[in-house]
Amino acid sequence: MSGKKNKKNINIVYSTNPNFKYETDENETENTLPPQQQDLRIFLDRLGGGKLVSRVNGFIGTVSDIEALGKLLKQKCGGGGSVKEGNILIQGDHRDKLLKILADLGYKAKKAGG
Repeated sequence: MSGKKNKKNINIVYSTNPNFKYETDENETENTLPPQQQDLRIFLDRLGGGKLVSRVNGFIGTVSDIEALGKLLKQKCGGGGSVKEGNILIQGDHRDKLLKILADLGYKAKKAGG
């Protein structure tokens, strides 16, 4: 995907030092916030062919946690979808269902967009 940036090499363009190593913060791990502290937004978008997709963004946490939440939401809505770049995408207009499901799980969520 061309939209992704390699975060560990973001400030280095070129180095002539053959022993140069990039400095990374490997100790820095992104912890998942508890549901009460998450501030999620639910959008309705249209993809390439005009198909509707419900998008949930604002989740702060690890990749495995957002994938688990995405899987649960897809099962509860009875539709397909995916998790891409920190967004949970559910095929179709399921904003009301998603809002109720997330509220039952303890997340702070609200509809956003037009």
